[in-house]
Amino acid sequence: MSHEGENKEKLGFLSKYMTVWVFVTMLAGVLIGYYVPGVKDKLGSSKIANVSVPMTVGLLWMMYPILCNVRYEILHKMASTRTFWKNIAFSLVVNWIIAPAIMLALGWATLPDLPEYRSGLMLVGTARCIAMVLIWNRMAGGDEELCAIIVAVNSLLQLVLYGPLSYVYVVVFSKGTSMGINMWPVVQSVLIFLGIPLAAAVLTRLILRRISPSFYDEKFMPFISPTSFLALLFVIIVIFASQGHDIVVNIKTLIRVIVPLILYFTIMFFTVLYVCYYYYVPYKTTSVHSFTAASNNFELAIAVAAGVYGETSNEAMAATIGPLVEVPLLLLFVRVLLYVKSRWYDNRIKA
Repeated sequence: MSHEGENKEKLGFLSKYMTVWVFVTMLAGVLIGYYVPGVKDKLGSSKIANVSVPMTVGLLWMMYPILCNVRYEILHKMASTRTFWKNIAFSLVVNWIIAPAIMLALGWATLPDLPEYRSGLMLVGTARCIAMVLIWNRMAGGDEELCAIIVAVNSLLQLVLYGPLSYVYVVVFSKGTSMGINMWPVVQSVLIFLGIPLAAAVLTRLILRRISPSFYDEKFMPFISPTSFLALLFVIIVIFASQGHDIVVNIKTLIRVIVPLILYFTIMFFTVLYVCYYYYVPYKTTSVHSFTAASNNFELAIAVAAGVYGETSNEAMAATIGPLVEVPLLLLFVRVLLYVKSRWYDNRIKA
């Protein structure tokens, strides 16, 4: 039996009904946030890089098992191929040129009278994903090595590009609220949310596989892999519990901000999916590009919005809505991609 097959068996009913579990945890989070007094303050009482400790722990653990599965020992072989560099170039264009421009256009089209919320949207649009994309890609059966590399490249570019890019889009193009970007929150976000789980995963793989490859592949990974999905459920509860009260109270304004986010995620995902399918890009690579294009680094966007404008600002609220839309929508896109694979990709291979 394959390593992937064992992981799926270990997940059992969790993986079979993952959509149900995600929506149950979303609902539970909203109810907790609305009916339990002070839960938002309690969850946010201790923070790391402007992100609550519970959220930080959940995100780190969510990424760790996935990064443990990356075969770092063969990455140099991947980097020696022309196809690899084509994938990197395509991802860079989509993530750093097209995606922010799409968010800008949608912000002006849907929120012309709400510059503060438009500013928050642009902070989301210019923050490329380094966490959630790993788990969406895994659920869809994408190429985990390529996904990890693109995540690493986006993280390094964030250190250089996020500050000036977000300033230009928020202040110049979007005519939003003025801002002074402090690059330290950006550095913190990358070091914590990618650096820690990546370093831990590399050390784990190098040490345990050197001691016993069979133990690592047949015992350790099948045991630890399902915990990434459990960590995702925990993160969802924390996100929705933190914002449950605001979701219910400010539902009208939130709906207006939700509209451009839904359009953004949908346009990015299906456009990249169509382009990849049209040009006969393999399914596993298509999964990586589709999810990296449609995902955003909400931890960074929220941290910067809170640090620059304040935690109670409209900019921070708009940035916070990002994951509330992204989580259920990207989960739906996992199902869409699996359906596309079974109906189109598999038939294309057979033909």
